[in-house]
Amino acid sequence: MNLYLLRHGIAALRNDADNESDSDRPLTPKGIKRMRKAAKGLRRMGIPFDSILTSPLVRARQTAEIFAQTLSLSDHLEEISALAPGNSVSDLWSSITPYKDREHLLLVGHEPFLSAALGYLLTHDEKRSIPVVFKKGGLCRIEIDALPPNEPGILHWLLTPKQLRALGGPAG
Repeated sequence: MNLYLLRHGIAALRNDADNESDSDRPLTPKGIKRMRKAAKGLRRMGIPFDSILTSPLVRARQTAEIFAQTLSLSDHLEEISALAPGNSVSDLWSSITPYKDREHLLLVGHEPFLSAALGYLLTHDEKRSIPVVFKKGGLCRIEIDALPPNEPGILHWLLTPKQLRALGGPAG
């Protein structure tokens, strides 16, 4: 199975008067534009995603919707609370185990949770961290043996947001 971890795009500031709580912060216009370009880059890669799972927070949900629409997978988009900040990697495995028969699973979430999940996937140790930080809009691909993983996975690539947008082709 291939897991793809995607961090949400640029969101409104926490202290913006329109945002009553952190969970309500939407993508900024710049964030939306960049995520559309990044989604086009991912589409050009031709990955046959089986499902897209997203955190319920507005900024992650908007990011996932942009990718789902661009990839023509809107009917494959689902929200899972285990991708919201504050959950454990164990919570994530419990929540996504029903997707164990999928070959390509895209997870849209937040930092520092995505780095913690990546660390676990690469070391198979919840207490060991990997010094990786996902920039907003960053994406990686990890190959794992099963859900939940029985052994460390293999990191195939980690794309910065700029690299992913560049795959989308020239601006226009």
